[in-house]
Amino acid sequence: MIAQHLGVSKSTVSIWVRDIELLPRQKKRNLQRARVVRSTAWSEKHRRLRVQWQLEGRERARRGETLHQAGCMLYWAEGAKGRNSVRFVNSDGPMVAFFAGFLRECFEVGPDDFTFHLNAYTTQTRSIDEIEAYWLALLGLNPESARKHTVNHFPTSSSGRKVDKLPFGVCMLRVKRSTRILQHIYGAIQEYSGIDRPEWLDGPPRKRKADPEADAA
Repeated sequence: MIAQHLGVSKSTVSIWVRDIELLPRQKKRNLQRARVVRSTAWSEKHRRLRVQWQLEGRERARRGETLHQAGCMLYWAEGAKGRNSVRFVNSDGPMVAFFAGFLRECFEVGPDDFTFHLNAYTTQTRSIDEIEAYWLALLGLNPESARKHTVNHFPTSSSGRKVDKLPFGVCMLRVKRSTRILQHIYGAIQEYSGIDRPEWLDGPPRKRKADPEADAA
């Protein structure tokens, strides 16, 4: 700013001010500003990528592929609406398997790219290992794809019996490093449905951290 104001080079200004000793609070403020500049540049770079990936999704939606449309619209109904990770949650095994097939076919997602987590009830006749085996076979995944499950137990007393409506629990299927896929799906959903969801691109508004020194000033 000094160089621009005086019409001289930055190197010249650097020579003029190199002997000036900064106070600790000034050094701290300079470091904070540098972090803000880096953070802003990083955010803008990745926002441009998310915009590009949504445009890719819109372009593919215009091809009229049935599987692509079905998978994207299914995610709109049942998928987690974060910003950086594909996560699909449901208790309907064939539905989850269909979504996994959509990811394999349309995005070439391999077995090692999936993880899954279960929230399930166990009984005296059905263990968490048996429930996990059901999902592994259904989704065509390796045991290494499983993450720590949430396990509940049905009460054993007759007065506390519950109806076993979800014998295989609820599965959360996740794809690693899937920001591009997620934003592609978001772009396609908007193209298919004719809506505009800017929050899918930027996420919810973030609260700005207070600057004590600025407040004091």
